[in-house]
Amino acid sequence: MTNFLGTAYLWVKAAHVIFMVFWMAGLFILPRYLVHHQEGLDDAAERPRWVAREAKLRAMILTPALVAVWLLGLALAANAGLFDGQPGLGWLHAKLLFVLLLTGYHGWAVGYTKKLAAGRPTLASSRLRMLNEVPALLLAVIVALAVVKPF
Repeated sequence: MTNFLGTAYLWVKAAHVIFMVFWMAGLFILPRYLVHHQEGLDDAAERPRWVAREAKLRAMILTPALVAVWLLGLALAANAGLFDGQPGLGWLHAKLLFVLLLTGYHGWAVGYTKKLAAGRPTLASSRLRMLNEVPALLLAVIVALAVVKPF
């Protein structure tokens, strides 16, 4: 299926990057929401507001962007020949692994919003602050693999 996108390739690639930016913006803000939500669990007036903010972020940015990134990314991978066994795509395999890790982080963060909505935090705020850095680190590796294509 190599080059099946034809002239649409650049549009698909641009859309993939745009939705990746949306997804990452959501993943950068969600952990900060989690910290503030968790630290304000005792404030009965603020709690529903955090629950609503997190639900809107999930529904309007995180989940739609995740789906678009995966669909467009798989189309680009197929266009590159990933599923045809093209040689020299080790960088793409590695990139897919890191995107899977980022997707797993997304799932964990969404699950944690639901725990907080139920009033059941399981992590210290200091640990949540540390986990804030995970998306940035994974994104740096993903971008480096996509641009440099080291192997």
